[in-house]
Amino acid sequence: MVPKALTIAGSDSGGGAGIQADLKTFTALGVYGMTAITSITVQNTEGVFGIFDLPPELVYNQIRVVVEDIGVDSAKTGMLSNTEIVIAVAKAVKDFKIPRLVVDPVFKAKSGDPLLREESIDALVREIFPLALLVTPNIPEAEVLCGEKIRNMRDMELCAKKILEMGPRAVVIKGGHMESQKAIDLYYEGGAEFHYFVDDRVNTKNTHGTGCTFSSAVCALLARRVSLKKAVRKAKDFVRTAIERNPNLGRGHGPLNHMWNIEPCVEEFLRS
Repeated sequence: MVPKALTIAGSDSGGGAGIQADLKTFTALGVYGMTAITSITVQNTEGVFGIFDLPPELVYNQIRVVVEDIGVDSAKTGMLSNTEIVIAVAKAVKDFKIPRLVVDPVFKAKSGDPLLREESIDALVREIFPLALLVTPNIPEAEVLCGEKIRNMRDMELCAKKILEMGPRAVVIKGGHMESQKAIDLYYEGGAEFHYFVDDRVNTKNTHGTGCTFSSAVCALLARRVSLKKAVRKAKDFVRTAIERNPNLGRGHGPLNHMWNIEPCVEEFLRS
């Protein structure tokens, strides 16, 4: 059976983040992708110029019909926008026993535009985090969740412990926003041991959709029954190469190249 993954997230009309990035990543990693769209954004590489949130019952029913007909091996959440949508998604995850949930707590777009109402953060933590196999905040998101500034690795570790106490089985704090010559992500699933994934930084402005791509890569690999820690490591490798081979599109923060690993197959197909 083909592995099947569901993204519960907003639509990015520029194609670099949101469900568009998730579906490209699912495909690139050999997984059949499905969607439950939460919001429609008017968006490109320069910013977010409009948001329309879908009714919560519509979000719930998108999840319901997909699970009842096709089935879901893993799922991820991205932009959930408001409290009503958060509650609807949590209810669907519980009602339909969705396994292997990856939660990307999307607070803002790369441009800085808000994608989750501030008053809805508590609902996200209360309703969604306890259902998650993995939560994947970046540094600014982790600082909001923990209520503390993160300046060094010790701060990251303390914050990871706090987030784990919010209910998920594991947490990754993505360190791309930290002032450092290396890109350091921290993986923690409890106990005394912290795992670090360290890479050289890629000097580029084209990083739009990095968080969406990382969480969807983890989700796809979980659908393929890869272990959680290995899925995190392989997802980081996938994202790094997608950044390195970015197509340099748009005037702002351009998208990644989600299709880098299947480009040789396309070229071979065209030559045949």
